[in-house]
Amino acid sequence: MQMRARLEALIDEMLDGQIMLDEALAEFEKLYIQKALSRHKDHLSRTANILGIHRNTLSKRVSTYRKQETPVRPAKRSGRKYLKKD
Repeated sequence: MQMRARLEALIDEMLDGQIMLDEALAEFEKLYIQKALSRHKDHLSRTANILGIHRNTLSKRVSTYRKQETPVRPAKRSGRKYLKKD
């Protein structure tokens, strides 16, 4: 199947699933960058060059993706019980 036909099929699926354009573009960009980084063994300068963007731009986007994936942990409690003074 040619690339255009595969993209059209994917777009049909996304439209059927009511995926918004901004969400689709953001996810595409994230996956595209992750795949490029993987191919170049996480070397930012090489990957940025291949993608045609500045290394700082790539670094900021990767940082944003990592922040989105990091789960927020609840604050730890000390476990000490405080006694009321009478």
